[in-house]
Amino acid sequence: MLFTRKAAAVWLSLAFERVLTAQTPLSSHTPSSFYPGVEIDLGRWNLDEGPAVNATGHLVFETANSLLQHWANTRHRIGHTIVPGTIPVGTLLYHGAITGPHLPTALDWVAVEPDHSTLFCQGPIETGCWHLTLAVTRPMRVLYFDGNSAAKILEGTMDTQDLLAWSEMKPEWVRNEERRIKDLCKWGQTHGVNGFVRMEMNFEIMICNFTSHMEVVSFLNLESIRIGSDRPYLPEDPDSMHHIFGLVHSASWRENYPGETRIMLDFSGLVSFYDTALVPSLVPRRVGLDRWDHRVAGISPEDIERVQDRLAQALARPPATTSGIDWKTVLRVVIDRYASRLEFIQHLLNLTLDDGSIFDHAQQIQRQLRTVLLPYTVFAALPPNTSVTTNATNSWAAPVFRECATSHAAPIASRGTTLTPSERLLLQAVRETTHEICRVVTKMWASGMNFGVDAFYPPERRPEVDHIHTLTGEWKEDVTHLISWLDWSVWVKCRPACGFEEMCYLPTWPFGFPSASAPLQAQWDSGSLWPGPNKGEWKRPQPKCIRRREPYSF
Repeated sequence: MLFTRKAAAVWLSLAFERVLTAQTPLSSHTPSSFYPGVEIDLGRWNLDEGPAVNATGHLVFETANSLLQHWANTRHRIGHTIVPGTIPVGTLLYHGAITGPHLPTALDWVAVEPDHSTLFCQGPIETGCWHLTLAVTRPMRVLYFDGNSAAKILEGTMDTQDLLAWSEMKPEWVRNEERRIKDLCKWGQTHGVNGFVRMEMNFEIMICNFTSHMEVVSFLNLESIRIGSDRPYLPEDPDSMHHIFGLVHSASWRENYPGETRIMLDFSGLVSFYDTALVPSLVPRRVGLDRWDHRVAGISPEDIERVQDRLAQALARPPATTSGIDWKTVLRVVIDRYASRLEFIQHLLNLTLDDGSIFDHAQQIQRQLRTVLLPYTVFAALPPNTSVTTNATNSWAAPVFRECATSHAAPIASRGTTLTPSERLLLQAVRETTHEICRVVTKMWASGMNFGVDAFYPPERRPEVDHIHTLTGEWKEDVTHLISWLDWSVWVKCRPACGFEEMCYLPTWPFGFPSASAPLQAQWDSGSLWPGPNKGEWKRPQPKCIRRREPYSF
């Protein structure tokens, strides 16, 4: 249903008056979009044309946005990203020793939280254990594997490490950590890398040389942590359960943005296995699979070599040759702008309403859509009231779609050749992601205009109730599909929210997970406080509230 000519004339008159009294523009000839490289031809801004089935820009976007965040990498544990990084001077790291007050002479691990490292501080009860605190003395170059990359399971959590260490997957070596750290450090030595960052129950770092970048702060003789079980990760006694919960709680501090801030990632050197130009062999292997089931397994030898070469080039590149763009913030700004608004619109569309209130409710949703698009609603985008065909395709709204979709990426694109290959990948990820968000939101807003529920363009006669139900049904389908496609972990939360004595929790390795070395039935009994692997909670982790006080239960 089209708004009336009279309403349009009134609106244009008021708008023109506002323009005349507005501030002086930078240029009297500024077009609706003045960024170099932004296509003026509106033909490609089709509101009915969704993304390609095998598109991966949104996956690159979300994995990059989720780096070093415990929640997202617990949810999607199969890593697809490798990123260079630096641990700054002054950062404290921790190591639980068994043998005595001696720096490790072999390759070994450190934790970013003492709650994690003390779990490994297990000497004899009579003599206690030794806990080492270290401070970084000069910037330490590291490489970060995303996902739950220290989980010893056969489902692919260590695929990307295997490719770097051995140029092939070796599932039979999933628990051969000594060999893995040795061969990773051998590779890292040739590229100036002294550590490899992974996520276990919390973040850890595989250290190649304990004397080159760190000094001892303290070496304390502590009371040994007494884990009362022959399965140290699955204790049953209250004291052990309390210590394990303390570790899980400390990991929750880094659940969401900004994540683990003590490791500074270099997004200009990011390598993604969702990069279809770099790793084309994985494209057909993802067809028809949910993101939960995406694996790096099946990558071709040629693609493995390209990945290794790209990483080597990134590590050799002087910092001065990068663009200086803060990609972490660029990605987050998009999340901040759209996440809560899309979630709220979906909430409004999920409410059950009677026929008497459906019109007012549709107008509320239309106002929400208008708010999202307000910075991009250019004068040129006014719906015609003469052509049903033109209106049916909503082509009149193409300028709004274009301005919305290009607002975040166009200024970066104008930098051109100063971007690294990794940055061009991130730029394309921002483009593809915002393109689809803006396509769907603009389409929904334009449909609301056409159906006569926009308060700025009131129709001559209120639309029929059946028409409004049709509109809200289409809206609900559109926003549900968009949120599912984006799959942002920021939307994954406990509903209803947990109480003060609870915390929201995702099933975390190794609690309730299958062992890589034992059958499922041999690992769990019905009387255990821990969830059994056969229940399958670990396969598709879903949030749930768990107690923050005894008796604990995961």
